[in-house]
Amino acid sequence: MNRRHPDWCAGGHRCGLGEHRADPLVVNVEGLGRALLTRVRAADGREHAEVTLTVALAAAEPVARAQLLGLARDLGAVIGRATRASVRRAA
Repeated sequence: MNRRHPDWCAGGHRCGLGEHRADPLVVNVEGLGRALLTRVRAADGREHAEVTLTVALAAAEPVARAQLLGLARDLGAVIGRATRASVRRAA
C-alpha cells in the first residue's frame, strides 16, 4: 500500500484504514439545503466521491413524500451522469 498522501488529501484524522480523504467541499443553498462532497481514495486505490445531502422537506406528509420520490429519481440521474466516464466496461 502506498503510504504517501495525494496532494488533495487532508491527512490527519481524516485518513484511516488505508484510505485518503479530502476536506469536504460545502455547497449551501440558503434555506433549502446543503451538500458535502468529499473525494476519497479507498485502500484498494479506487477513488470515489462521497456525497452527503441535507434537504428541507415540506411539513405536509404527501408533499414530503413527493419530494423524496423526486429526489431519488434525480439522484439516479446525477449518479449516472457523474459516473459515465468511470464505469468499468465488461471485457
